[in-house]
Amino acid sequence: MMLLRRAASAAALLATVLPLTVAPPAHAADDDGAAACRPPASVPLDAEQSRLADPRTGALVERAGLADFVRRFPAALCTTRSRTEAERLLDSWGQALWQASVRRAQGQRAGGDLAAGDDRPLYWARLGMTAALARWQPEFPADKAALRARLEDASRGLTGNAFRPAPGVRRIFISGFDPFGLDAEIRRANPSGSAALLLNGRRITLADGTVAEIRAVVLPVRYADFDAGIVERAFTPHLAGPAPADIITTVSQGYPGIFTLEDWAGRARSADPYPDNARALSGGTRERPVTAPGLGPGPEFIRTTLPAGAVTAAVQTPYPVLLNSEVTEIPAGATAPVDRADGPTPGSRAVAGGGGGYLSNEVAYRSNRLRAELAPHLPGGHLHTPVLTGLPADPQLLTGPEFEHNESAIASEVRAVLEHAAVRR
Repeated sequence: MMLLRRAASAAALLATVLPLTVAPPAHAADDDGAAACRPPASVPLDAEQSRLADPRTGALVERAGLADFVRRFPAALCTTRSRTEAERLLDSWGQALWQASVRRAQGQRAGGDLAAGDDRPLYWARLGMTAALARWQPEFPADKAALRARLEDASRGLTGNAFRPAPGVRRIFISGFDPFGLDAEIRRANPSGSAALLLNGRRITLADGTVAEIRAVVLPVRYADFDAGIVERAFTPHLAGPAPADIITTVSQGYPGIFTLEDWAGRARSADPYPDNARALSGGTRERPVTAPGLGPGPEFIRTTLPAGAVTAAVQTPYPVLLNSEVTEIPAGATAPVDRADGPTPGSRAVAGGGGGYLSNEVAYRSNRLRAELAPHLPGGHLHTPVLTGLPADPQLLTGPEFEHNESAIASEVRAVLEHAAVRR
C-alpha cells in the first residue's frame, strides 16, 4: 500500500429539484448593442486557462451541449451596468452551468455525444467562462477576483444546493474534484467529479431500506482556493445550517484498481515537486512538511469516523474497498520522516495521511477538522476511488468504450459505498 500511496502522489502530475431544461440565463442574448462594455482586453491568461488553447478542450464542451455557456457569456457580461448586477449575473450563470451539468450527467438533459457522466465538459466550460471574465472590460469598477470566486462557487455546487426538507430522509454531503495532471494528458477526467454530478440531488435507498438524499460539490485542484477557504465555505452550511448533513465524506481519485477508505488525514502539505492545476507548489516536501494557510486549530492527524468495517465487508465489486491506515510522520523527538502502516504515534508531526500530502489529504483534513468543531457526532472521512483508465491511444479521440465503462463503474461503486456508510448506527 505504501508503494501505491507514493504512486498516487506521483499521479498528481499527471433526482433533483432543478428545472427540466437548463440553459444560459435568458438575459444572455447575443445582441450586445446596449452593452456597457469596452472592447475585450488582451490579457495574459493564467496557467489553467492557457490550456484552453488546445482545441480538444473546446471539443469536450461542444460535444456535451454546453458550448452556449461559453459563447454567450461575454455578451451577457456586457449587459451589466454595476457591481451588483455583475454579481447577480455571475451567480445565475454559475448556478445554471452547475444545474445543466448535473441534469446532463443524470440523463435529464440532452447534450452531445459524450457519455452523460463525463465530468470534463463542466470543467472546461467553467474555465472558458473565467477566461472571458478575465478579458471583460466593464465601464464600472469591478473586482474580477471576487467575481470569479462567485462564478466558481456557483458552478461547483456551493450555492443554491441545499437539502430538500423531508422528514425521515437521511442527508449525505460529499465533495469531488476537478480533473488534474492535465499537462501530461489534457483528456484526463476525474471519477470523483463524475460521481458528484451523478449523485447530486439524488435520493437513494440505503442498505437498511431507509432513504437518503445526496448533495455534492466539485472542488478545484488549486492550493490558492484551499488557502482562501473553499473547503470551509462548501462544508460549513452542511454542518451547521438549518438542514445539516447526517454524514459527510470527501472523494478523490487515488490508487490503481482499488477503493480505499483513508483511516487518517494529516495536517501537512508535503507533495512537492508535484504541482496543482495552476502549476503552483505546496511549499512542503516529505522532509520538510508545511501547514496549509488558513487552517484552524487541530491535531496533527484526524481519524475517520466512517463505518469502515461495514463498508469493506459489504462492497467489494467491481473494485475491492480497503481500509488504508498508512501515514508518514516525523516521530516525537526525531527529525526524519517515517512511514507507518498502522497509524501515527503519540506526539508525532504529520507528513502525509493515507492519501499522501496533496489536496486529497487536505480536503479530508479540513472538512473533518471542521466537522469535529461544528458537528462532532457526525460520521466523516475520505474515500479514494481507483485511477480512471481507458482513454484511447489516439490522442485525438476524446473518449472510448473502456474509458466510459470505467468512469461509470467507479461512480456506481461510490454510490454503493454511500448506501452502506450512511446507514444510521
